Amino acid sequence: MREQPIIALVAGETSGDQLAAPLIEKLRMQFPQARFVGIGGEQMQAAGMECWWNSGELAVFGLFEVLAHFPRLLSIRRDLQRRLLALRPDAFIGIDAPDFNLGLEIKLKAQGTRTVHYVSPTVWAWRPGRVQKIARAADLVLCLFPFEPAFYANHNVAAVYVGHPLADQIEGRPDMAAARHALGLIENAPVLALLPGSRLSEVSRLSAPMLEAANLMRQTRPELQVVAAIANERVTTAFSENLAKVGLKNVHTKLGKPRTVIAAADVVLCASGTATLETLLINRPMVMAYKLAPATYHVAKNLRLIKRQFFALPNILAGESLIPELIQDEASGQNLAKAASAWLDDAEASGRVQLRFDAIHHQLRCNASSRAAAAVIRLMQSV
Repeated sequence: MREQPIIALVAGETSGDQLAAPLIEKLRMQFPQARFVGIGGEQMQAAGMECWWNSGELAVFGLFEVLAHFPRLLSIRRDLQRRLLALRPDAFIGIDAPDFNLGLEIKLKAQGTRTVHYVSPTVWAWRPGRVQKIARAADLVLCLFPFEPAFYANHNVAAVYVGHPLADQIEGRPDMAAARHALGLIENAPVLALLPGSRLSEVSRLSAPMLEAANLMRQTRPELQVVAAIANERVTTAFSENLAKVGLKNVHTKLGKPRTVIAAADVVLCASGTATLETLLINRPMVMAYKLAPATYHVAKNLRLIKRQFFALPNILAGESLIPELIQDEASGQNLAKAASAWLDDAEASGRVQLRFDAIHHQLRCNASSRAAAAVIRLMQSV
């Protein structure tokens, strides 16, 4: 290993950027002169990484959506692979984005680069055959959830549980009144939060039924305040177009403040993925919505690519149904309104789920970035 190591990273979207930035900071404590290069977002760049491409360019979701962007993705990966094979980094860390990263890891591992995949692909739920590819690609898998290493052990893949960095960053049950004040909301009126996702495809499909649900809930709760967390500038137009179609008035929209929006809420409607975990950690009752392109969903359903009983992270982590999961046609405005209203109407049920969220938060809080960095360092220094 070089005295001034080169560590390459690729993060595929906002959640990967959030995970990788503190990892870079921890690795730099061990290797002050290290050079970090690859594909990342604003937080990774702020941590001192040379971002050759922005991670937003990889944030494409769904089988047919990927096909539409495939030439561009292929061009980026080809150019990145050429640069990295010439650079010969001391380590490569692929953060999530398995369809982009695993093939790249295989090439680099064959050349002698130590490869790490940070965030286990959901092989225990979706396309389990990928575990063989992961075994060829990664010297080490860093797992965010405690049940994952046992799965990999059964397939002879080195994996360690590091916990989830968001569990370290987020304090459980932040002050609701302070969050409402920060957002300009009335303190003593109920708040419904909308988190329709960070990808354009998600926001296009989910914001309309979420806004329809808010409209329906306002009919019985005219005092209901509605606040939407807009993940980035790329999705603002899609959200605004659906807002105009639904005709819902007095919706507070906040760009880039999802945790404050969640903390202000009595109940949250959120897209599947990181948003559900953030809502669990902040400890607010929620309803998860998930919609794929109809063709993608049809293929996944008919080929039986989904192998998991639960879809939402809170339910997977709990091993039981803690929150409603509304998938595809079930994620209608009427169904979302009914499920969200149930949380508002039943304080006892809300209290029970919040106690479970507290327990899961404690389990995931492991000083994850330090543990992940230590695992990467051990791999880099191993003979």
